[in-house]
Amino acid sequence: MKGRDWLMTQDWSDDEIELALDTADHLKDEFRNGVPTLHLAHKTAFLIFFDKSTRTRNSFEAGMTQLGGHAHFIDSETSQIAHGESPKDMGTILSSYGHGIMIRHDLVPGEGQTYMREVARHASVPVINMQCDVDHPCQNLADLMTIREEFGKSLKNLKIVVSWAYAPSYVKPMSVPQGLIMLMTRFGMNVTLAHPPEYTLMEETMRLARENSARSGGSFEVTHDMEDAFADADIVYPKSWGVEALFGQPEEAMRVAQQYRHWICDEAMMARARDQAIYMHCLPADRGSEVTDAVIDGPHSRVYPEAENRLHTAKALMALTM
Repeated sequence: MKGRDWLMTQDWSDDEIELALDTADHLKDEFRNGVPTLHLAHKTAFLIFFDKSTRTRNSFEAGMTQLGGHAHFIDSETSQIAHGESPKDMGTILSSYGHGIMIRHDLVPGEGQTYMREVARHASVPVINMQCDVDHPCQNLADLMTIREEFGKSLKNLKIVVSWAYAPSYVKPMSVPQGLIMLMTRFGMNVTLAHPPEYTLMEETMRLARENSARSGGSFEVTHDMEDAFADADIVYPKSWGVEALFGQPEEAMRVAQQYRHWICDEAMMARARDQAIYMHCLPADRGSEVTDAVIDGPHSRVYPEAENRLHTAKALMALTM
């Protein structure tokens, strides 16, 4: 895997995904037992952010330290990227300074994944997608790791609901739900996507989800009824995302969202799922809007183990590719 880019989960085979998960499991066990893991001693990673971050930045910075290397945080607004430096120049030059380039560029549909692939085309070191407009492969790998810890490696016939939920804070990227439907359909799961009519996902991600599901023997369906979607679910993942056509019009986007304030994961909604169902969220969740405190802090919630797994999967990806 040395030298491989991690730009979308779809770029890696099922066996390669399994290798990443097995590596993350191993690194997690070593972390908890205080075993040194200096696989990237004296190596350098550049973390380029076009957006804010808590879990992603810290999982990569801490992870790189624990692997024996160093991560440089780069805010795009305080770098020459803000003055128009090209992906080619940036990717070529940072490749000559270190051993890996990680990028978060998620807020503008049509830009992030395209930008990362252009960087990767000119970089001579691995490029890792820390979230783009299309996919959030680091988050979704940690999600899959968490689900396997809960249900085992065989996930066939488990029902996962990827649902829109109301959030008043800001217009959130589409990449988490898109990444979920692309990845979870590869493992024989029954994936239900629920959203109000305006909140359709990108057609290419929908096409890949349908193809993956057909190949794995699972199912993929779409509904505009949150209550119906939650019925008999094993895993629920309700979170907000924006209307693709309105990312440049945040006020209009929030007006649309106001119509669906009742799309919230509360105790009544969770009661529609199976008794042993788990609640997941990439965080930060808009408490009181996307989810009630009773759910996110309750017995069904796995958000903290899920967040912890961001560290171990980030380390696995860096250790394998760098």
